[in-house]
Parts: sequence; C-alpha cells; structure tokens
Amino acid sequence: MVSPSALLAGADPHYLARPSPPPSAGQQELRDGLLDDSAHIDPKFLYDALGSSLFTAITQLPEYYPTRCEAEIFERHGQDIARCVGPVQAMIDLGAGDCAKAERLFAGLRPRHYVPIDISVDYLASAVRRLRLSYPELRITPIGLDFSQALALPADIAPEQRLFFYPGSSIGNLDPDAALAMLRRIRRQCAGGGLLVGVDRVKPRQVLEPAYDDALHLTAAFNLNLLRHVNSVLGSDFDVNDWSHVALFNSELSRIEMHLQARHAVTVSWPGDTRHFTAGERIHTENSYKFTPPAFTDLLRRAGFDAIEHWSDARGWFSVFSARA
Repeated sequence: MVSPSALLAGADPHYLARPSPPPSAGQQELRDGLLDDSAHIDPKFLYDALGSSLFTAITQLPEYYPTRCEAEIFERHGQDIARCVGPVQAMIDLGAGDCAKAERLFAGLRPRHYVPIDISVDYLASAVRRLRLSYPELRITPIGLDFSQALALPADIAPEQRLFFYPGSSIGNLDPDAALAMLRRIRRQCAGGGLLVGVDRVKPRQVLEPAYDDALHLTAAFNLNLLRHVNSVLGSDFDVNDWSHVALFNSELSRIEMHLQARHAVTVSWPGDTRHFTAGERIHTENSYKFTPPAFTDLLRRAGFDAIEHWSDARGWFSVFSARA
C-alpha cells in the first residue's frame, strides 16, 4: 500500500503516490481472509519488493510461456497492433512492474506520456530511474497505487487518446465479476481511447500446471514469500517452513489455482486473533483464469468496448486484444 508518506526526500517531483487506504485497511482485509471458512489472501499481497523480483525471474523460466508468447505476438504483429491502436497521447501501464513490456512498445506506439502504475512503489521507482536515463524526452509519471479497487488518475494526464496497457494475462487474476468491473473502470477512463490487454488461453493441463509449479521452485518461493509479507503487514507469525506450494488447474472454472498448504497442524497468531490450520488445509492465494477468444471478446463487449481485434502466437496459447472505448 502506498501513501504520500512513501515519497522520498528529494524525490523527482513528477513521481506521484496516490492516496491509498491506511495500513489498517490492508490488515483488516488480511484478517477477514484468514478467518474465512476457506482461508484466502488477495494476490496483490504477493507483490512486495522481493515478490516483484521473484516474479520477474519467473517470467524467464522455460515453463512460464505467457511472457514469451506475448513477446512473440508483439514482434510478429506489432505494426498491425499499432495501426489498430492509433495515436497514443498517454500510455497507462497497469501493473507495470519493471516496465520492460511497455518499453518494448515505445518505438511502435510512440506515446508522448508514459504512466506506469504498480502497487510495489520501490520496485517501480527503480524501473523509472532506468527509463528516464534511456528516454529523456519522454514524459513519465509513475504512480504507486492499488488499482484493483479504484482507478483515479491525476488531472494532468491528458484525457484524449489514452491507451490502457494491461499485459501478461493479469486480468485473469480476477474472478469474472471482478474482471468485468475492472474493464468497466478502464472503459470510463478511456475518453475515446482504448485498451491493449494480454489474455492467457485455455490449453492442456500438462502445459498450464508446470507454468505455475516450475522445476526450480521459483513460483513456490514467490508464493511462500507472501507469508513473510503478511507477517510484516499484519504482525502475524507464519513460518514458511510450515507450508508448501500447490498449483492446480480447475477445469470446471477454467482457472489455475495457487494455494499454500499446511505441512502439519499449525496455529498462526496475529494481534487480536488466532487460527488453527489442520494438516493439509489450504490458503487460497491466486487464481489465473484462462479464456477462449470468443469468451474474452464477449467480456469486452459487456464492459462497453467495441472495435475489438486480437492476435495470437503461432501455437494459439496466448492472445493480445485491442479494443476501443
């Protein structure tokens, strides 16, 4: 969570930290999830500084196909995508991370203003320092924000010709109702602009599950690091040695699920509360929904978008959609 107090003394005046809920709001959200009948933690808590770095490493793994498939699409279809997108005044990068995906599109889309948004403000600030050295003429306004609940942009970001960039299949982390609500929030902010979004597609279990449970166990480390982050936010006493990483494809709901599973009976405490977990009990930490192109096209139309086009990699494992508000 980011508040104006996150600004460093002497920081670039163009760095914005948007008002966020106070720390107590995150604590209450964690308490509610951990005390639910089926314990769960929102996946946004995966992305502290270490979690963000681990995820960047995961994208380099041979099992993790989405990043390579998406890059292939932009390489093969970049000119056609730029034609569909049209002129870009402000490129608004949702969940920007290290900003590398957007950076690869600068030459083709030629945005005048780049607005990376991420919940991990320190990780984002490091990426922006690098970008400003490489693109001194590009106006860059980084924003530290949990955009899963609200998407308010500063008034100095031109309302015309906005392109919302939502890559990497992150839309799949939201359940269908939440994904529709997110797309509608983006639609309201587009002001006649558009959306460029990466979408993971339905494919065989033997391809999907290793992407979330790799041989080097980086995804396991990413998931287990969540508990350390929860300890820092909530004051809890999770021990990562008590838990193991589980990833599985739920074919009925068309989603990968990530869980943390208790290796043995364990009691976890935090100020004011305690929960006992039985051996094998799970905490649900992330979903990643997989779509068919017709299903995602329908979702975009329900959110109010039109002029929808999409491109796929050679194997049909991943799609990039362009849509106009």
